[in-house]
Amino acid sequence: MNTSSLRVSTETFAIPCVGAIIHREIDGQSQILIQERQKKSGGIENGMLEVPAGKVREYENIFDALRREVREETGLSLLNIQGENEQTVRTVNGYKVMSFTSFCTTQNLSGGYSIILQTFLCQAEGEMLRSSSEAQDIRWVSTEECKAQLQNSPADFYPLHINALMKYLDAH
Repeated sequence: MNTSSLRVSTETFAIPCVGAIIHREIDGQSQILIQERQKKSGGIENGMLEVPAGKVREYENIFDALRREVREETGLSLLNIQGENEQTVRTVNGYKVMSFTSFCTTQNLSGGYSIILQTFLCQAEGEMLRSSSEAQDIRWVSTEECKAQLQNSPADFYPLHINALMKYLDAH
């Protein structure tokens, strides 16, 4: 018998992630929160601009995951997550299933690692950190400044966040 035909193939699955475009208005100026990525295994992605984001744990409610990631990375507490009040939860045959609508869903098709990112629009409160174990130079920027930098230097941004940021900035 040929043992090569008995090899078991191993499937690798995309990782579910969640991200927050945190926005506010100050003196009539629209601002969003951005930070420099600083992950332990970040490699060339460290230093790229991003929004707070991270992985969803097994069976973790996506809105709880978003609150956890924002708190860990920025120190802020989310007040409002667009779409959270419209979620639907059903329990049938031992399954508890939630449906929701995010602002933008992004899938990485090559490069880095395979993730599917659900990005939500949010508002937050609290004492913002300047840096954390996963981010540095956490700051508010005007939507105009962010849009200009994104258009002029897209390579400065973490690729998985560009589509959601462009969608938001084009509408604001």
